[in-house]
Amino acid sequence: MKDFRSDTFTQPSEEMRKAMYSAETGDDVYGEDKTANKLQRMAEEITGKEESLIVSSGCMGNLIPLMIKGGRGMEVLCAEEAHIVRHEIGAVSSLAGTLPLPIASDNGILAPEAVEKNIHGYAYDMSQTAIIETENTTSGLIYPIETLKSIKKIAEKHNLWVHLDGARIFNASVEAGVSVKEYASTSDDITFCLSKGLGCPAFSILSSTKEFIKEARRLRKLLGGGMRQIGIFAAAGIYALENNIARLKEDHQHRAAISEALSMTGWADLKISATNMIFFTSKYPMQNIIEAFRKRGVLFLEDGGMGRIVTSLNVTDEDTDETVRIIKEIDETEFKS
Repeated sequence: MKDFRSDTFTQPSEEMRKAMYSAETGDDVYGEDKTANKLQRMAEEITGKEESLIVSSGCMGNLIPLMIKGGRGMEVLCAEEAHIVRHEIGAVSSLAGTLPLPIASDNGILAPEAVEKNIHGYAYDMSQTAIIETENTTSGLIYPIETLKSIKKIAEKHNLWVHLDGARIFNASVEAGVSVKEYASTSDDITFCLSKGLGCPAFSILSSTKEFIKEARRLRKLLGGGMRQIGIFAAAGIYALENNIARLKEDHQHRAAISEALSMTGWADLKISATNMIFFTSKYPMQNIIEAFRKRGVLFLEDGGMGRIVTSLNVTDEDTDETVRIIKEIDETEFKS
């Protein structure tokens, strides 16, 4: 099967598994896992932040900043498509106690003027703006660096915290030619995933100031994220950061080839095609299209009524060529109910 459901379906390579097998471990709750510590130091170098912390998932990496800088009576400004609103089970409110204020955006990319328009300070009968959240990439789209810089200036003007959900920040970096460090400079904290395009079996990284990460470590424990001999997984992260970043370009090339084939059909209407993600609608029921492709060994998902195709390191040149051939040759009458 050619699996385009998500870049979370990637499998660790043989080389990554060897690195995991030989990893030196210790008790991370006591700060004694040398491999985990090495991964965190690498993240600090990459992001330019003072300190980093391994967290179990991107959800936890997004939740902890909301708990630290938000809370009851406080709100976070974010795009209406933001992952913290759409895909994290309401943790922003149910666990962090923070009110999300979704703002209309351009496919997840906020306009600075819209952000500033929605900021308000103390009022006895209103929640108070505390955090601005940005997401890069968002549905595969890259946040323009100048837009992020403008939002950061607005945040500083109003004494607000900026959290950057950088789950796929390396996709943005290799495609736009902007370093992760420069992207991270537009936020007060940043989280990025190791378990998506970088191909690791687990973990995200949260980076910020020493003071922030000190509190983040405490809240990680509160959320059940105190882990022990995690060097086995941290070794996968080290391998990924050393070997799997530049090759993300291949995923983007595969996406471009599939996107071009879809654009030439009479049944797919492309909505977004960027980095490693494609979203499209159709005049036919999406589940019918998904099933027709599944029968030919091609897997993808429906997301918000659209077809979603995601390329990753498990998708080869041959997989891409075969998928393009199927797109061109499939009889669209198969999509009818």
